[in-house]
Amino acid sequence: MTQTLGKNQDRISRRQVDKFAQRRAQLAASALQTLSELGYARTSMREIAQNSEFSHGVLHYYFRDKVELITFCVRQYKAECVTRYDQIVVTAGTAEELKEGFAEAMAGTLREDAPMHRLWYDLRNQSLFEESFREDVLAIDQSLERMIWRIVGLYAELAGGAPAVPSPTAYAVFDGVFQQALLGHLGGRESAADDLRTSVTLLLEQLVPSA
Repeated sequence: MTQTLGKNQDRISRRQVDKFAQRRAQLAASALQTLSELGYARTSMREIAQNSEFSHGVLHYYFRDKVELITFCVRQYKAECVTRYDQIVVTAGTAEELKEGFAEAMAGTLREDAPMHRLWYDLRNQSLFEESFREDVLAIDQSLERMIWRIVGLYAELAGGAPAVPSPTAYAVFDGVFQQALLGHLGGRESAADDLRTSVTLLLEQLVPSA
């Protein structure tokens, strides 16, 4: 009887945890649009509440402060991004397919998700000054580096070559090229996405020179 009661309490507790997590994800998705439009410095919890269907009090119940909300939002979005690229790794059968798929995915996310990427770079820059962001930013950055390295590693395997640089360098190169393209896109350069696609293709070829 005691064991049954304990199991029931565990199930109830897990359901409560799941509901809490789902609600946080819901709130983050609603807040993300406002955050991506205004950026960190210009956005307050009250501003987020005014631009969503949730009250200021509800936001504060699920998130301690703006820092926790923003880092949760960016973590959630970047985790989805990593999953998209992992799908390319799973489906690519040749080096050419991988190269084209990766380049197209990078160009596509630049066109479709520029405000979200802008928020990520804003948060990463803020972490240089605000220690409260640093741990989360480093964790997100490492997940993105691992994602890039999976692409580079598989490309090398499929092409019969070997990466010419270590993982941190490969990530830094792709990240730098993407950030430049993002700046051009936000500045109205119509060719930014196409230029990025071309750059990503060339980079993969150069990072695996013996391919």
